[in-house]
Amino acid sequence: MVSLWEHWRRGMGRGAGGQSFDSMGPFSGHAVELTKRHSEVSLTKQGADTGGMRVNLSWRMRSSDVGGGRTRPRGSLRHPLRSLKPEVVQAHTQGVVNVDLDLACLYEMKDGSKGVVQPLGGFFGDLSSPPYVKLSGDDRFGSPSGETVYVNLDNKEEISRLLFFVYIYDGTPAFDRTHAVLTLYPSSGPRIQVSLDERAPQARSCAVLLLQNEKDELTVRREVRYVYGFQSELDRLYGWGLQWGRGYKTHKV
Repeated sequence: MVSLWEHWRRGMGRGAGGQSFDSMGPFSGHAVELTKRHSEVSLTKQGADTGGMRVNLSWRMRSSDVGGGRTRPRGSLRHPLRSLKPEVVQAHTQGVVNVDLDLACLYEMKDGSKGVVQPLGGFFGDLSSPPYVKLSGDDRFGSPSGETVYVNLDNKEEISRLLFFVYIYDGTPAFDRTHAVLTLYPSSGPRIQVSLDERAPQARSCAVLLLQNEKDELTVRREVRYVYGFQSELDRLYGWGLQWGRGYKTHKV
């Protein structure tokens, strides 16, 4: 079966000039880590403001924080202190982690239209028409591949800003234990990473990365702003002005 990304590259993702969109993906040689001190990078200046871009959310948890995690033997002659450290395991089954992290994106177009791309409510977006943002699916259990949003930057002139955020739909708030990483794969140059490594144990949502198109320059900026509510609170924080209602997921996958 051909993946969404491959299908888009081969057919729907071809621009007027016949160029297929591509992404550096996992083959990028190195990563740029956005931090508080170095919080912004220009996609335009590195020649990565066209073509296909993907944004991936992945996370892992420490086995000491959840039930069902693997345990290590308590003794070690060569490393006697190692048994005191919690083991880091991939969160990939519901038995390992009782938290449902969702990746989503608030968008604002140049014509003033606004909305959200998210699993909740089935707003999965579109790549060939506004908002030119598409969510690949809803990963409920934190598989190693995580969740991915694709962005068609060949239509960047229609995009004003995109706010990529993460929220905990179900389970106990656990941003202090999930060790989540948001990775942006532009069409060229290094991948860009933002770690959600600040301690906010009661937060349920986090604005992670803001993409802005101003003065013909496309930039991405680290946000990492935790809130204790959901989308409506992020909306107020960034002045989106949308109307929100309570939503539910109807089934598990």
